Amino acid sequence: MTDLDPFTDLIDCPLYVVTVEAGGELAGCLVGFASQCSIRPARFVVWLSRANRTYRVAVRAERLTVHGLRRDQERLARLFGGETGDRTDKFTDVAWHPGPAGSPVLDEAPVWFVGRVESRIDGGDHVGFLLAPEAAENFVGDRATLLSLRDARGITPGHPVD
Repeated sequence: MTDLDPFTDLIDCPLYVVTVEAGGELAGCLVGFASQCSIRPARFVVWLSRANRTYRVAVRAERLTVHGLRRDQERLARLFGGETGDRTDKFTDVAWHPGPAGSPVLDEAPVWFVGRVESRIDGGDHVGFLLAPEAAENFVGDRATLLSLRDARGITPGHPVD
């Protein structure tokens, strides 16, 4: 098997916090595998680790919220990336509100969208959630640099990959 590290080590992709609600259960995690994948119709895919509690809630959900964080929002990045929802209620000390169809929106996020899950794609240890955007907000225009992979290198994942 060929290792992708020589290629991916050069990429500084944006990171996102993905939140979800299903059956009254909230979950969220920091995601590095995500991208717009269609212009017309607008579509975005988010890849969630099968080891992650957020994945286990998301498989029962109709919508996900995808948040962009500013580079200076390390506290939120560490909470959603370095803690596991199996042991920590990540929403206890975070201001949030129910967005469209109850999908949780983090009040501190400068940009977010809620997407309806159109399909799920098996990608190995991650599953892709193809999202059709239903609502989006941008409170900063183009004035913010969003959190990227290099900004979060010091965060140890709550659910490390083997």
